[in-house]
Amino acid sequence: MTKTRRALSRRLLDIAALWWLPVCLFLLWLVGSSGSTNFYFPPLSRILSVLWRDLTTGSLPGDMATSLGNMGAGLFFAVLLGVFCGLLIGEYATVRRALTPTLNFLRSVPPAAIVPIVIIALGIGSAPKIFIIALTCFWPVCLNTIDGVRGISPQLVDTARAFRIPRLLYFRRVLLMAALPQILAGVRIAIAVALVLMVISEFFGASAGLGFYINENKQRFAMAETWAGTLLVGLLGYLLSTLFLRIERWLLAWYFQDADASGRATG
Repeated sequence: MTKTRRALSRRLLDIAALWWLPVCLFLLWLVGSSGSTNFYFPPLSRILSVLWRDLTTGSLPGDMATSLGNMGAGLFFAVLLGVFCGLLIGEYATVRRALTPTLNFLRSVPPAAIVPIVIIALGIGSAPKIFIIALTCFWPVCLNTIDGVRGISPQLVDTARAFRIPRLLYFRRVLLMAALPQILAGVRIAIAVALVLMVISEFFGASAGLGFYINENKQRFAMAETWAGTLLVGLLGYLLSTLFLRIERWLLAWYFQDADASGRATG
């Protein structure tokens, strides 16, 4: 019983340590803005009221589904192509040397700069949004995969070659698994980038989505609605990040167990 209480107390302390600052900031915003008459900074209570109204009876659920659908499709293609290209470039030095200048140039192009060009070229549907998200998120996944492959222990590679493991199995069970921590780190970065590009891409030539909702209300000078959409994007970013961290912890259970065991051994 004492162990149970001790574990519960530790859990409550962890939750308090994690949440005390966001809760304090929220209360500070709520109280500090309660008497606001500034047109551009409405009270938080008004923003939350508008957010709840548009979530329950307005267009926000449909806009959120459209945006998350585009974001999910873009991330899917980015991860698929990023991991595939990263494994090949990381494994073969000749390919890496040939492509490095081109990769460095392309990844330096600001994503926001190409949004209008892509929308003009591909139209105003979901295709340009998905393309922009996939193109931008490709780089963190690909580059992290390359770093993960290049960081593999030479002894592991020599062992795989000594046993003459087939190339497909070698890529799938040796390279992919050994580089997985770095790959997932790249995906975590890509999720944050995708959320930003999801909103920016819907500022142009869109008729639905969270970016469209924010931009449309901004043009109508509906500041409470604009803040509500912005707040919702932030909440979605937090939820997606938290969910992915749990998935990452599950996929890399073996990695964290080894790290904990190494830490106990050295300690």
